[in-house]
Amino acid sequence: MMTPRFSISIVSHGHGKYIERLIEDLIRLNRSDIEVILTLNLPESFSFDFPALPFDLRVIKNNRIKGFARNHNSAFALSRGENFVILNPDIKLCSDPFDVMLTTLNENPGSICAPLIVNKQNKVEDSARNFPSPILLVKRLLSRIFHFSLPLEELAVRGDVIVPDWVAGMFMVVPREIYSRLQGLSERYHMYFEDVDLCARARLAGYQVLVNQRVSVVHEAQRDSHRKLRYLSWHIQSAVKFFTSSAYLKISANRLRANMLKK
Repeated sequence: MMTPRFSISIVSHGHGKYIERLIEDLIRLNRSDIEVILTLNLPESFSFDFPALPFDLRVIKNNRIKGFARNHNSAFALSRGENFVILNPDIKLCSDPFDVMLTTLNENPGSICAPLIVNKQNKVEDSARNFPSPILLVKRLLSRIFHFSLPLEELAVRGDVIVPDWVAGMFMVVPREIYSRLQGLSERYHMYFEDVDLCARARLAGYQVLVNQRVSVVHEAQRDSHRKLRYLSWHIQSAVKFFTSSAYLKISANRLRANMLKK
């Protein structure tokens, strides 16, 4: 049996309409070099025709609700692909991003990569960033609550490729060897900062994080952390865990040392 180039992990929390749309997008790509692992965190049923799919689709039905990290780590344990793709249900694929992702990985060994993320108005979202600080995070949360803009972050750019500190886990491509070496997403977090933490540990291990601007995908849903108190609480709890993590403290110490040497 051929080893898939990409194992795509999708987790649904009752996202039925998004799931059906995303599977239809993947079918339209007509790729036989992918496998899709769909985890249902809540009971759902779907209308797409399983036998007609051009790729292997496995459905995991949880008997209890699990977190973002545990669901994707469980999918990785079942996957066979050369590259592991974390993909949110609310992503729309208007074109095929996977060839560009593969080229990016081949041209930049030891990298995690992502496409450009845009919203439904085709405006680039802030899904690729520098590592946050506690002060910056407070400013960002306040800007969402009170609807004011913050200055755009300056990110390194090499041709078509942006080099941020981290990319959002709504669409992230991680070579199998890297995901395995990092032992996947940390299950300490709940819904927020799993992606930041993974990229922080990757950077400390000598890997790059890249965004290729030649291809984009659409993020269709709105973020909840500034609209619902429960999500905001989870966001803050995860932020505290990240800012007290060994990965963040090491990165902060390394950057402080580097800045001192420049002076």
